[in-house]
Amino acid sequence: MKKLLVAATLFFAIPTASAQTARPALDYASAATIRDTCIAWAQEHGRKMAVAVMDSHGMLITYAHMDGVSYGAGDIAKWKATAASRFGRSTQDLGALNPPPGMPNVATMTGGVPIYTSDGFALGGVGASGGRPEEDAACGTAGIEAAGLIAARPAPAPAQ
Repeated sequence: MKKLLVAATLFFAIPTASAQTARPALDYASAATIRDTCIAWAQEHGRKMAVAVMDSHGMLITYAHMDGVSYGAGDIAKWKATAASRFGRSTQDLGALNPPPGMPNVATMTGGVPIYTSDGFALGGVGASGGRPEEDAACGTAGIEAAGLIAARPAPAPAQ
């Protein structure tokens, strides 16, 4: 009985660990909306594109390519999405930093766009390829906005 009392006392005396803070994550439904909107944008503009959507760790959530798009466009879309998701910046912005050639996972071609919540949490990135660079970026941005998300880190609120 004494051992049971000591064990119960120790059990209740041990402080409980606090739970990890929950962070937003890009879900499949939002990623699919981004993908489908980008494909619809490409159709409306007479382009054949490939679209990749990745989470903030650079893991592919969804991918699509239109009939007739080049094989290389798919690889480029994934490359752009990887860079935007891992660095939280557009590939156009990464190109302006002038990274050394061959730096892993760094795409410098316009068309990779980061995905953020309105609160500034990075959710991932989308890469589009098959149009002109500015069309690739516009396609990805249209998808992000259709999912109710934003395509750049929001500016911090001014100090009060």
